Amino acid sequence: MPPPPHIKPENVLKRAQELIAVGQTQAALTVLHEHVTSKRTRNSPIASLEPVMLLFVELCVDLRKGKSAKDGLYQYKNIAQNSNVGTIEMVLKKFIDLAEQKVTEAQARADEVQSSLETSTTTANVEDLDAIETPETILLATVSGEQSKDRTDRAIVTPWLKFLWETYRTVLEILKNNARLEIMYQSTALQAFQFCLKYARKTEFRRLCELLRNHVTNAAKYSQQMHAINLNDPDTLQRHLDTRFQQLNVAVELELWQEAFRSVDDIHLLLNASKRPAKNVTMANYYEKLTRIFLVSDNFLFHAAAWSRYYNLLRQSAAAVAAGQSSKKDNPATSESEMTKAASFVLLSALSIPVISTSRSRGALMSVDEARKNKNTKLTNLLSMPSPPTRAVLLKDALSKGLLSRARPEIRDLYNILEVDFHPLSICKKISPILSQIGSDPDMEKYVLPLQQVILTRLFQQLSQVYESVELGFVYNLAQFPEPFQVSPAMIEKFIMNGCKKGDLAIRLDHVSGILTFDADVFSSAKALHAGSAAGSAEGEVGSVQRLQNTPAEIARSQLTRLAKTLHITCMYVDPEYNASRLAAQQAVLARAAAGAEKEHEETLSRRAIIEKKKELASDALIKRQREEETRKRRRVQQAAEAERQRLIDEHRERERKRLKDQQDQIKRKEIEKQLDELKASGKGFSLDDMNIDELDSSTIRAMKLAQLEKDNRERDERVRITAKRVDHLERAFRREEIKHLPEDYERQRQHDLEVYERTKAETLKEAEVKHKEGLALKHRLERLVGPYDRFKSELNERRHEEFERRRKVAEREFENKKRQRIQEVREKKHRERMERQETERRKREEEERVAREAEEKAAKEEERKRVMAEQKAAKEAERAKNDEIARKQQQREAEAEARRLARKADAAAAPAPPPFTRGSIPTRGAAAAMSERTDSNERPARLQLAGQGGGTWRERLAAKEAGHGTSPSPAAEEAPPRRAGGYVPPALRDGGRSSSRGAQDGHDVRPPPRDTTPKPATSPTNNVGNNTASSSDGPKGGRWVPPHLRKKD
Repeated sequence: MPPPPHIKPENVLKRAQELIAVGQTQAALTVLHEHVTSKRTRNSPIASLEPVMLLFVELCVDLRKGKSAKDGLYQYKNIAQNSNVGTIEMVLKKFIDLAEQKVTEAQARADEVQSSLETSTTTANVEDLDAIETPETILLATVSGEQSKDRTDRAIVTPWLKFLWETYRTVLEILKNNARLEIMYQSTALQAFQFCLKYARKTEFRRLCELLRNHVTNAAKYSQQMHAINLNDPDTLQRHLDTRFQQLNVAVELELWQEAFRSVDDIHLLLNASKRPAKNVTMANYYEKLTRIFLVSDNFLFHAAAWSRYYNLLRQSAAAVAAGQSSKKDNPATSESEMTKAASFVLLSALSIPVISTSRSRGALMSVDEARKNKNTKLTNLLSMPSPPTRAVLLKDALSKGLLSRARPEIRDLYNILEVDFHPLSICKKISPILSQIGSDPDMEKYVLPLQQVILTRLFQQLSQVYESVELGFVYNLAQFPEPFQVSPAMIEKFIMNGCKKGDLAIRLDHVSGILTFDADVFSSAKALHAGSAAGSAEGEVGSVQRLQNTPAEIARSQLTRLAKTLHITCMYVDPEYNASRLAAQQAVLARAAAGAEKEHEETLSRRAIIEKKKELASDALIKRQREEETRKRRRVQQAAEAERQRLIDEHRERERKRLKDQQDQIKRKEIEKQLDELKASGKGFSLDDMNIDELDSSTIRAMKLAQLEKDNRERDERVRITAKRVDHLERAFRREEIKHLPEDYERQRQHDLEVYERTKAETLKEAEVKHKEGLALKHRLERLVGPYDRFKSELNERRHEEFERRRKVAEREFENKKRQRIQEVREKKHRERMERQETERRKREEEERVAREAEEKAAKEEERKRVMAEQKAAKEAERAKNDEIARKQQQREAEAEARRLARKADAAAAPAPPPFTRGSIPTRGAAAAMSERTDSNERPARLQLAGQGGGTWRERLAAKEAGHGTSPSPAAEEAPPRRAGGYVPPALRDGGRSSSRGAQDGHDVRPPPRDTTPKPATSPTNNVGNNTASSSDGPKGGRWVPPHLRKKD
C-alpha cells in the first residue's frame, strides 16, 4: 500500500523548499528530519528519497545539527544498504564536502578579521574540540573586550572545526563493519587523518586511532553478521594496512610517539594476519618510522636494529629491481646516495648503542627483568627478527654486509677508532673532528650524546689496561670534546659512578688526593674487567676492546691452566714414549669405540624404546593425575562456590535483618526526635539536654507533652487575665481623656467636609457643561449625514431584498429537483431491493429442492446397499450351513475309521509275529500291516504339525508324548477332539484320509525308516486316524501300489 500523499518524499521536499524560501530553515529541517526518521519512509523508493537526503544534510550543515544528521544518515543507511550502496556514498560525500567547505569559509572570515594571522596556526591553541568553553575562556571573555587571535578563532573557526570532526566521526560510525561500504570507509579515514594533520589536532587524532582500533576489534567479533567485512580477504586486509600506514605517518608528523607505537603494533598484527606479503616500499616506510620512534624513546639498540632492517630491505629491493623480479614503483629508491646514507646511519646507530648496561643495578628485581624481557621480545617481533639484537651482533652483521665500504669516511674512521684501534691517550682528540662533522649534520646530530657515552666507556676501559691509577685532572684533559659538545667534570664523575653501579667499571675516586684508581685486586670479579660482560650490557661478547696484557686477576685465575699447558708441551718434546702412549691410548679408544658401536647402537635403540614407553606411561600417569586433579579441583571449586553462595545468602539475610532493624530504629528515633522537637518548639524553657533519646519511649514523651500542654494552658490563662485587666484600665483612661477633645474635633471635621463638597460640586458642574457643548457640536456636524445615510440604507435594503428573492427562487427550484431526484432514487432502490429479495427467495427454494433431492437419492442408495448386504449375508449363511454339513459327515467318517483301526489293532495283537524283513523280499499284506503298526508306534519319524492337521494344544502333545513310552492308548484316550463346525478342512482329512497313507500301502518300494531311539511327540489323533484308514483300506493284492483315485471307496 503506497504512503499517504502528505508523507510522500516529493511532497516533503516541496514543503521544505517552501519553508526555506520564507526563511524558516529550522522548520524545514524539522520536517525533513521527521520524514527521514519515520518508519513509513522505509517503503519509499530510493530515487525519490535521495533528493530529500541531500537537502537534509545541507540544512544540517548550515545549522550545525550533527545529532540530527547522524540520526537521518543511520536511517538512510538501513534503507538503502541492501539495494543501492552508491546513493549512501554520494550522500555521505556531500555531507563531508559541505562541512569542509564551511570550515574553509570560516577560515576566510577569520582571515578578514585578523589578516595578520597565519592559516596554519589558527587552531593550535585549542586543546580539545569537544571542550571548547573552559572556565578560563569564560572569565577571559568577561573581563576582556579586545579582539585577539584566539578569541577570533574560537568564535569563528573552532565551532566549524568541531562540526567537521563530528562529521568524520559520524561517517566512520555509519560505514563501519560493512563490506559494501568499505572503500568509502577507508577514504573517509584518510580524510580524517589529513584533517588532524592540517589543523594539528592531536587530541582528535588519538580519539580517531582508538575509534578505528575498536572498529577492527568489533569487525572480528561480529564477522557472522550480514555484509560484515572479512579480515581474511587479502584486499580488505591490504586496505586496512594502507590506512594504518597513513595513520603511522600522521602520528610521526604530529610527534605523537605513543600513538605511533600503537599504530606500529596494529600494523604488525595485520601483517601477521595477511596472506599477501607487503610491498617493499611500504615496509621501508614502516622501518623508517620505527627508527624515529625508537630514537625518540632513547632505545638506541632497537633503533640500530630498525636501521639494519631498513638497509637489508633496500638491498633486497635493489637486487629485485636489477633482476627484473619487481617494479620500481613497489620498491623504495635505491640510488647510490640513498644506499650510502642508509649504510652510514646503520653503522653510526650501531656505534651509538651504549656499552654500559641501561638496567637498574646488579641486584635488579626479577619482576623488572621479566618485564624488560617481555618488552624486548615484543620489540623483536615488531622488527621480525628471530632473536633480540645485541651491539656486537649488529656490528658483526654490518661488517659482513660490507657497510664500511659504503659508509661515509668519517663514520668509517669513527668505527676504527672505537672498535679497532687502541689509543687511550688520544681517543678523544681523534674523535673530536668526527664529532664536529656529525654535529654539523642535522640528521646525525642526535647521535652525539650517546656517542659521548661510548667514547667515555672506551676511554676508561683502555686506561684500565695501561694504568693502575691516574690523576683526575689528567682524565679531565683526556676527555675533551668540541665546544658545542663539551662535558663537565661532574658529568664525567656521574658517568663513572653509573658504570660502577652497573658493574661495567671497577674504579675508585679519591677527591682528597685527586686520584682515580682502577681496581687491581687479584681476587676481584672479572665482570668489571671485561667490557660488555655485564648481565644487562648492550655488548654480548668479551674482548670487544683490544688488550695489551692480562690483568693480575686474570693471571692469578689462569696460572694453573698455563702450568698444565706448559708441562704438556714439555713432555711432548722431551719424552717420546709420552707421545706414543698418547697415540696408543687414542688408538685403543678408537678401537673400543668401533667394537662397541653396534652394541651401543642397539642399546640406544632399546633405550629409546624404553624411554618412549616410559614417556607414554608417564604421559598417561600425568594425564590421569591431571584428570584426577581437575576432578578434585572442580569439586573443590564447586564446594567453595556452594560455601560462598551459602555465605553470601547468610550475609544477605544478616544484612537484610540488620537493615530492617536499623530502619525500624531510625524511624522510631526520628519519630521521637520529631516529638521532642515539637516539645522544644512549643515549650518555653523546656530543656532536653539532660535526656537520653535512646531511653525515651512514646508513653514518656506523651506524658511530657501532656504536662507541657497543661503548663502552657495555665500560663496562657494567666497572661490573658493580666492583659485583659491592663487593657481595661488603659481603655478607661483613654476615654476619659478623649471626652475633653470631642467638640473641637467635630467642628474641625465638619469644616473640612464642607470644603470638599463645594470643590467637588464646582468641578462636576464644569465637566457637565463642557460635555454638553461638545455633544451639541457633534450633533450639528452629523445632522448633514442623516439624509444620505437614509437613502443609502434604503437602497441597500432593496438590493439585498432582490438578491434574497432571487436566491430563494433558485434554492426552491434546486430543492424541487433534488426532491424529485430523491423520490426517483427511493423508488428505484425499493424496486431493486424487491428484485433482490425475490432472487434470494428463488435461490433459497432451489437450494432446498436440491438438498431434498440429494437426501432422497442418498436414502435410495442406502436402501440398495442394505439390500445387497442382506443378500450377501444370506449367501454366506447358506454356504456356512453347507460347510457345517460337510464337516459333520467328515467327522462321522473319521469316527467309523477310528473304530475299524481299533478293531484291526486288536486283531494284530492276537496274530503271530511276522517274519524278518529283508531288502530283497517283497512285503506281504501282513507285513504291510505290521509296518503300518510300527509306523503307528512311537518309533516312526515325527510328522510336521501343519496348520489344520489338528495338532492340539501343548498339554495334549505332552500327554501324547508320555503315553508313547507306555502301553498303547486306550480307545477313550485315542478319541479325537471335537472339531469346530464349518471352516477349512485339510486335504489329508478329506475322503476318509486315504491320500495320507500312500507310503504304508506301497509295499514293494517302501523302505522302513531308520529307528530313532529318541522319544517323538505323539501324532495327532487326526493323523493316526488317517493312517489307520489307509492301512485298513482294500489295497491291491500282491503289494502293487494303486493311485488314490482308483481305490475302492467306502
